[in-house]
Amino acid sequence: METADLAAGRGALGAGLVVAGIVVLALLIGMFLLGSRKVRDNDSRRPRPDEQPRMPEGGPVREVQEHREPEEMPRTDERLTPHELKGHGNAGTRTGSAEGRPRWDEGGSGGFGSGGPGAH
Repeated sequence: METADLAAGRGALGAGLVVAGIVVLALLIGMFLLGSRKVRDNDSRRPRPDEQPRMPEGGPVREVQEHREPEEMPRTDERLTPHELKGHGNAGTRTGSAEGRPRWDEGGSGGFGSGGPGAH
């Protein structure tokens, strides 16, 4: 008789754990759905078609290619701190000379392993 009572107790315990697992799973799913709804409600609305970005009057903006040169550091006897420099320590640039960018010489080797014939 005692073994039958122990088996019945273990079955009830197992069933209770399954029910508790289902309840925890249902709570997790409910919390996820509630949280995602709250995030969606707080999110900004989508822009209307008339609020979409438009192309500029003059057509699409094109890339500007120019040679830039760094600004010269001021020559002083004292050490300068970043806030004393022009641009607050950011390296400024200016438009450089009209020279083109340096290119490889024709017949030059280029980089290592480029497969070129090399300079003779």
